[in-house]
Amino acid sequence: MAELEHRPSHRQAGLSLPVLIAIVAVLLLAAWGIFSRLHSRSELRKTTDADALPTVSLVKIDATPPEEKLVLPANVQAYADAPIYARTNGYLKRWVTDIGTPVKAGQLLGEIDAPEVDQQLNQARADLATAEANESLSRSTAERWKGLLETESVSKQETDEKTGDFASKHALTESARANLKRLQDTQGFQRIVAPFDGTITARNTDVGQLINSSSGGVELFHISDLRKLRVYVQVPQPYAPSMKIGLSADLRFAERIDQPYPATIVRTADALDANTRTLLVELQVDNSKGELFPGSYAEVHFKLPVAAGTLRVPANALIFRGSGLMVATVDGSQHVVMKPVTVGRDFGTSLEVTSGVAAGDAVIINPPDSLAQGVEVRVAQPQKPAEAASGGNKDAKSDAPSTEQKDPKADTPAGKQP
Repeated sequence: MAELEHRPSHRQAGLSLPVLIAIVAVLLLAAWGIFSRLHSRSELRKTTDADALPTVSLVKIDATPPEEKLVLPANVQAYADAPIYARTNGYLKRWVTDIGTPVKAGQLLGEIDAPEVDQQLNQARADLATAEANESLSRSTAERWKGLLETESVSKQETDEKTGDFASKHALTESARANLKRLQDTQGFQRIVAPFDGTITARNTDVGQLINSSSGGVELFHISDLRKLRVYVQVPQPYAPSMKIGLSADLRFAERIDQPYPATIVRTADALDANTRTLLVELQVDNSKGELFPGSYAEVHFKLPVAAGTLRVPANALIFRGSGLMVATVDGSQHVVMKPVTVGRDFGTSLEVTSGVAAGDAVIINPPDSLAQGVEVRVAQPQKPAEAASGGNKDAKSDAPSTEQKDPKADTPAGKQP
């Protein structure tokens, strides 16, 4: 009986094991499902919170180098340049120089045939001879009457008349002499000569062409002195104080891009153009080899000294608030720190900062309007200063010189990726 009573207990134990396993499996599945839901919900909440954070880009501020490079377009002109017109009427008899001919001052360029001037000159010589003869007769008469006046043989009134007649004849002689000199000079203008040493750059006349010396006359020749060239450049107002006489620069041409030509500032306008806010600066460059051409386009490369400790920030990093200008930085905990700044010179895409930031600070570029002190942000991949100044466009050119700076990711805690 005892054996029979013990058997049911073994059967009952054997039947409960699968049930226990099933119960444990159900509990494990339920626990895994709950954990998965809670984990997914937590991850979703984290992702939502992260997506809600504003994403900002940083750029590191470094001290500018001891000198900065300024590149400006320039206009190249001949050192001396003059159109040559006729001073007398007639027909071109001959020309002896053509374009590209180097000439010396006073060298003959062409001759004008003016027979009317020759005849007028002969007439003027005859008029002068007549006036001199009349003056000589009037002089002797006046002297004779002065002698008779001493013996009271004639009246003083008659003597004064003879003396006045002599003065009149003398004035006519001087007038005839001046007219002769004028026509001699006019005849001299039949020879067209070079006013200075240079090169003939244009010939706009030919043999037999009618020459008119009036204001509507045609330019006969054009001469330019090409041994030195004048270079004119418009310098923006922020750089105007640095333009001093004697400052050197490099001149580069498109046809000789790898060959710089040294140039020197010789004078400035000492006044800004009210329309463009620029300073007209003249440089001179040696062209004794004849490699450069007036009228060509060139670029002037200046190297300007920079004050020690000068800092610049991109123009798109400034924040305009009621309390003044500010820039936004990010601390190590990814929170915004607003810093008021004082700006100096405006260089277009960047501004000089005199206070408020230090070298090595990483500022936010293109900050959103909702940005405020202590707001948590997400930092994007840091940009280089050149990219920041152009708003992230690598192909954009900056008007103000920029210097190569380090990647702020390696030096600033705010540069770490979240």
